[in-house]
Amino acid sequence: MGLRIYDTLQRSKVDFTPATPGHVGIYVCGPTVYSDPHLGHARGPIVYDVLRRYLLHQGYKVRFVSNITDVGHLTDDADQGEDKIQRRAKLEQLEPMEVAEKYTWSYFDAITALNVLRPSIAPRASGHIPEQIELTERLLKLGFAYERKGSIYFRVRAFPQYGKLSGKRLEELRAGARVEVREEKEDPLDFALWKAAEPGHIMRWKSPWGEGYPGWHIECTAMSLKYLGEGFDIHAGGIDLQFPHHECEIAQAEAAGYRFARHWMHHNHVLLEGEKMAKSTGNLVLLHDLLKAHEPMALRFYLLQTHYRSPMDFTWEGLEAAKRGYARLLQTYREVRARLATASPGTTPELERALDALERDFLAAIEDDLSTPEALAAFFSFLPELNKLLPEAKGDTLRRTAQVFHTLGEGILGLFPERVLEERVSGPLLEGLVALLLELREEARRAKDYAKSDLIRQRLNALGIIVEDTKEGPKWRLALE
Repeated sequence: MGLRIYDTLQRSKVDFTPATPGHVGIYVCGPTVYSDPHLGHARGPIVYDVLRRYLLHQGYKVRFVSNITDVGHLTDDADQGEDKIQRRAKLEQLEPMEVAEKYTWSYFDAITALNVLRPSIAPRASGHIPEQIELTERLLKLGFAYERKGSIYFRVRAFPQYGKLSGKRLEELRAGARVEVREEKEDPLDFALWKAAEPGHIMRWKSPWGEGYPGWHIECTAMSLKYLGEGFDIHAGGIDLQFPHHECEIAQAEAAGYRFARHWMHHNHVLLEGEKMAKSTGNLVLLHDLLKAHEPMALRFYLLQTHYRSPMDFTWEGLEAAKRGYARLLQTYREVRARLATASPGTTPELERALDALERDFLAAIEDDLSTPEALAAFFSFLPELNKLLPEAKGDTLRRTAQVFHTLGEGILGLFPERVLEERVSGPLLEGLVALLLELREEARRAKDYAKSDLIRQRLNALGIIVEDTKEGPKWRLALE
């Protein structure tokens, strides 16, 4: 069938064919790194990670670029207000770039825990100031921009196609615009390409127009063109970036004479109690807190249960249900692997047919605009047949079953990294099991059954658990401690 994606620009599902055969270029808008990531920041990376994994599975070479905004958006409409990174630097008494570095790694640690592949390139806005200045100079030369008091603004009305991504019309935008936002603008619709640094603004760079810093939108246009070239395949990001950020990106690129992204994809919000999760409102759950308390792969599984273009309402009950569903899949995969060593040679035709259906239905779901809920449903439809046939399954079919779990479940959905496939006991469960065995050992000692008592101790020692008898009773520790 081939991959079909919903193109926001065309407002319909379209067949995806890369501009260069065998190669795919994807640009995803990354975070502004001024605080720890929340759950909402996990959805985009996971969605586009599945897209990337599918393309790799199909044999494409994928250049996946996702930026880090370490210059800092302003707190108002991207043209005025306080720089978010600079404000955080004052709060934490750090240098702005110290803040950016701290929260860049906080973000990468979180998405790595969620088994998201690292970007091919993760360009930082602060490292691409020359490219942003060069693009601004080009727009000035072509008459699409103008200078006011050391700041450069884009003339929105000079680009008649403005609004084609979001569907917004200039007349509607003009009616709702606040003229007082910037008196120096020719038109309140115009947006900043470069801002003159006010006194006390720490993050500043030299430019032909004096010291300043880039506007919000120019960084992604400059960096995506630099690393992916004109007419690259897919530009993606959150639905809240569709306007004004992505609309402005298109205007800047095309006004400068460049062919920009061929397709646009947007994922929807993660809601908490029915409201958008956002740092500005405090309505959020920090990602690191979730990852400490819950299996990261269960959280990834939960996020994939809702189609990326639909809003997802996060609930604790939903997360617990997802953990149970994920555990069911994981345990079945583990059992398949465990049976491989003792299975007799040959195939199991009935299970082979079920595997054929799973692969067909799974790929049809992914190729239909990344329908991960339907892809997961294909797995769960397969489980009853697998569980019925598993006790008598032959070795060749079991190997294929394990390969299908690996290729589809891990290779495309990213749900089964090797660490979760290892049977490991830790935490309260480990403590409870050891306590139970020590109680049985004490009962044996009281009954003078020293052979049994010693056997329990020896078996625990073989498992890496050291038992020491003290006046207060038996104590244990792990051999590696």
